[in-house]
Amino acid sequence: MRFAYYPGCSLHSTAVEFDISTRAVAPLLGIELVEIPNWVCCGASPTHQRDSILSYALAVANFNKAELVNEQIGVQCASCYNNLRRALFELHHSDEIKKKVEKVAGLDFGNNVQVFHLLDVFRNQIGLEAIKEKVTHPLKGLNVAAYYGCLLTRPPEAVAFDDPEWPTSMDDILQTCGATMVDWPYKTECCGASLALSRTDVVQKLSHDILKMAKTHGADCIAVACPLCHSNLDLRQKSIEKKFAENLELPIFYYTQLMGLAFGLSGKELGLDKLIVNPWKLLEEKGIGSKKS
Repeated sequence: MRFAYYPGCSLHSTAVEFDISTRAVAPLLGIELVEIPNWVCCGASPTHQRDSILSYALAVANFNKAELVNEQIGVQCASCYNNLRRALFELHHSDEIKKKVEKVAGLDFGNNVQVFHLLDVFRNQIGLEAIKEKVTHPLKGLNVAAYYGCLLTRPPEAVAFDDPEWPTSMDDILQTCGATMVDWPYKTECCGASLALSRTDVVQKLSHDILKMAKTHGADCIAVACPLCHSNLDLRQKSIEKKFAENLELPIFYYTQLMGLAFGLSGKELGLDKLIVNPWKLLEEKGIGSKKS
């Protein structure tokens, strides 16, 4: 199975461990990821809010580049996925928007392009049985709260491959990997996303609520599929603890890192050394994983 891989800006910078773990896990499941040559930024949230036509034009530029590799595009960043899928939706449903976008981009839109989040690919194309066959080191005794955030499944008409309010794809995969999945109500609550730059207080409050809810429901850690969510819950966790005078100590993993541990890959191979909240105290307590390659 081959995909034109769109890593996006975050996976080449602040979320490099998501990229590392994705590239480590995918081939074990028979997935070939060929990075799109000379891809450009999707525009993230600011471009879409400022000028939706420009946002869609950036998507068309990436679609054209992707077609040199494959018409099936695989994405991991939830924000990139959301932008590319919303662009596809609008381009397919409005000739007026399509004409404007093609004029701005200076490119034609190819109707055959498809965009998949790799979580969807793992769950629904590879399947749980194939994942189970690769598990050599089950995540036994690890209580995981799967956190999807707000961009992965909404708006449902454009992006959803799962229930927009109660998604289960990540839960299914990690449970197959041996983890105990926590039943909690904040799966799709917003962490504050890029408000971290302008309203840190808002992000601290929203992210604190998510961390607190996960811990209250018995989670040892949180699994995510979004670099923004990861940054707010991991990078800012110490400042959140200080502000709210609480000891949270919840490691925040990318779901592919946990898959990789279950497949017998080392922490080094999965980029666990890049995490801010040290995961090794928890993993060693549970007898999971190895730091060395």
